[in-house]
Amino acid sequence: MNYSLIENNLKLETLCGHLAKEPELAMDLEADSLHHYREKVCLLQLSNRTDTWLIDPFAISDISPLSRLLAEPERLIVFHGGDYDIRSLHRDFRITVNRMFDTMIAAQFTGATEFGLAALLRENFGIELDKRFQKADWSKRPLTLEMADYAANDTANLLRLADILRNKLGELNRSGWVEEECALVTTNRVQNRSDTSLFMHCKGAGRLTPRQLAILEELLQLRELQASEMDRPVFKVIPSEPLMFISEKQLQNIQDMYGVPGLTTRLLNQYGTKLVEAVKRGMNLSERDLPSYPRYKTESTPGIKTRLSRLKQWREGYSKQIGLPTGIIAPNWLLERIAEHNPSSIERLAELQGIRQWQVNLWGKDMLILLAKENQPK
Repeated sequence: MNYSLIENNLKLETLCGHLAKEPELAMDLEADSLHHYREKVCLLQLSNRTDTWLIDPFAISDISPLSRLLAEPERLIVFHGGDYDIRSLHRDFRITVNRMFDTMIAAQFTGATEFGLAALLRENFGIELDKRFQKADWSKRPLTLEMADYAANDTANLLRLADILRNKLGELNRSGWVEEECALVTTNRVQNRSDTSLFMHCKGAGRLTPRQLAILEELLQLRELQASEMDRPVFKVIPSEPLMFISEKQLQNIQDMYGVPGLTTRLLNQYGTKLVEAVKRGMNLSERDLPSYPRYKTESTPGIKTRLSRLKQWREGYSKQIGLPTGIIAPNWLLERIAEHNPSSIERLAELQGIRQWQVNLWGKDMLILLAKENQPK
């Protein structure tokens, strides 16, 4: 396999000039989210039909030639599982991609049950990817030869894979569905954690009372501070599960924390006193200042639960009919929205937040017929 390392501004500018006439490129990136508090892009992989380039952003002070190359609306950029890449490129470099094709999304829409890159390359080309460096610290320099080989393999065959998947989508008349999904991915951005309470990013927090949430927020803020000072990911400081447990039980002394699942003696020796102090801050917060988990209450219109049940039954049958998972046909949140708003026309259905045009075109009329039957007097 041919690949080159791009590690200065001149090489990057020359490369982007060379690739300016390419109608499509494959792209991937490697980051260090498993090793540092603030994750960052550590390597960028770019391939055309014959060659691959590894771009080292640590060695390049002007990334603008790449930004211009990727932003060209007529150039197709192929990713696999590109949501993370799109968010990371914008967060770190303000790079936007205006036209993309995602081979993972495409594989899902063909009905594939295994849509990881390794599985798809094995199935279509007999290629076995070496995943030893999947969790490596990509911020370390110099890159080893093995790490460079691993990174280059992630994009070297991506354009060929995209060809196969586009042909399958064309045969199934689903190309427009994937095009719409990919266009939406290009608009995704990283959410700033400081804009919301930390408990909003903690699984299971929605079941806690306001007092328990106050404790959890103090514990998460403590963990955030420790992670920042140590330059470690938060989950490598203290897992979320024991913090949830402490919050639910409102444990206020170290002795009660022994035996908490996931909270080792080492962690208690290191953070026990600070954990107790955080719990007390949450316990002492005044009633008027207690946080609450946002609830999106559905209006208690008669028939909503019945409609939702009917919609799920319909979706189950439709999913089997066209060979796609129910979550692709219409995820639960969309069915809940439809059941709540009970649209009576295609126009009203198409106005629902989050619905895709391909969904409206595919099953919109069937949905309206079903809803009309449900709305008839019994």
